[in-house]
Amino acid sequence: MVRPRRIVLVRHGESEGNADDTVYEREPDHALRLTRNGREQAAASGVRLREIFGNETISAYVSPYRRTLQTFRELGLDPRRVRMREEPRLREQDWGNWQDRADVQLQKAYRDAYGHFFYRFAQGESGADVYDRVGSFLESLYRSFEAPDHPQNVLLVTHGLTMRLFCMRWFHWSVAEFESLSNPGNGDFRMLLLGPDGRYRLDRPFERWTTPEPYDLDG
Repeated sequence: MVRPRRIVLVRHGESEGNADDTVYEREPDHALRLTRNGREQAAASGVRLREIFGNETISAYVSPYRRTLQTFRELGLDPRRVRMREEPRLREQDWGNWQDRADVQLQKAYRDAYGHFFYRFAQGESGADVYDRVGSFLESLYRSFEAPDHPQNVLLVTHGLTMRLFCMRWFHWSVAEFESLSNPGNGDFRMLLLGPDGRYRLDRPFERWTTPEPYDLDG
């Protein structure tokens, strides 16, 4: 089995929805584009990633949303060294029907009270649903390591929640730990680095917005 030296997770640059959430009333989530600022964020990350990857090969998996595909393009990686595939299992959490702004705000309040992992949006997904499909993707990723010519790096261009759930699944974090973490910024990335002991470590932690409270405590 050939394990990649790095598994890099990149969040898309700023999208139209990040800049103005009323756009969801007019456009489907998957069709939203990067803003000018989002393109600049992705390009800046590309400069750093090209320095990190050097002349090494890359197996890239990209969410099929427009903003993630645009982010991948703006990274400016050498196409001769990259094997790129669209991967629907890395898509954003499905929020359901966002045309009704009042209902959206109400559901967000419900989610914040109920918990981001377990709350399922009406006609959409819960964090637990995304966790399950990320787990399915990981099984496919593990199998790809069996190829003797597997690239030296894996790159995932995806979404903030999906990044956190990928790491939750990989490192076996608890639900309480997941709930305490914030999404990375637009265009930001995290790396899983292969150590000499054969284990991966996260290059830097996700920021925490609260202290995790284990679910097995009384009270």
